[in-house]
Amino acid sequence: MSTFTIVGLGEVLWDIFSTHKQLGGAPTNFAYISSLLGERAVVASRVGIDDLGAAVVERLDSLHLSTSHLQRDHEHPTGTVQIELAADGQPRFEFAQYVAWDFLAWDAAWEQLAQVADAVCFGSLAQRSLQSRATIQRFLRATSSSALRVFDINLRQAFYSAEVLSESAERADIVKLNHEEVLPLMTLLGEPVDGDIDAARWLCEQFELKLVCVTRGGNGSLLYTPDGQHEHPGFRVKVADTVGAGDAFTATMVHHFLRGSSLPTMNDAANLMGSWVASMPGATPTADPEIVDRARAVSA
Repeated sequence: MSTFTIVGLGEVLWDIFSTHKQLGGAPTNFAYISSLLGERAVVASRVGIDDLGAAVVERLDSLHLSTSHLQRDHEHPTGTVQIELAADGQPRFEFAQYVAWDFLAWDAAWEQLAQVADAVCFGSLAQRSLQSRATIQRFLRATSSSALRVFDINLRQAFYSAEVLSESAERADIVKLNHEEVLPLMTLLGEPVDGDIDAARWLCEQFELKLVCVTRGGNGSLLYTPDGQHEHPGFRVKVADTVGAGDAFTATMVHHFLRGSSLPTMNDAANLMGSWVASMPGATPTADPEIVDRARAVSA
């Protein structure tokens, strides 16, 4: 099977729970699952010159993820987010501000990475600062015309705007969001819609997208393209916590999209990997070879 260069671009941070901390941020979670699936996965982010930054490097090493494109910031601390889990495992987030990933810098190493990337996943959260937004948009412009650009919408706190969301969707080939984000997103964009399918159709047409994905937690997901759609009911699992489950879904979806898999195959594999992560504590659980093999399998 071919190997692709996959980039998780944006925030890297520590998820701080009441009893422990764990490495997080969508780009790290996305890159980790991509690496389990056999890709050359790279995290492009920024950490402080502090103990938490050193711990990021150590943890990425233990996950066998390259730190070659992890920038070091001498002025700002490594990012953190306070997380409280509800009874159903759903998280509530409180992000520290003015941290290292708010100051992503364009440099020669990132330019070279952009030019060789087969796919890059970026979000709205990391664009909350003007500097990181400019750097992310520049990275996207530097990718080749054949690279897959995946915009994973994260409507966290007040760290988004209609301008950022529209500009990012225009740069993307794929837009992914969760069901709870559909109504606020479409309201912000000034387009009333009736449900997930209506929203996906409008987004696909408005931004000339190759694929729109709406995840529905334990109730599966919708994949919508200009040529068809597929809904998956999801897999029933005992949820440990849902942190990182959406990122696992995205990584697996990208893995199959790059290989031309059918929508049913893509949807089944992505839901499988997402539900597995939701059933395990943390966003980067130790690989389960059986699950990984099933998620990688390509059928008609």
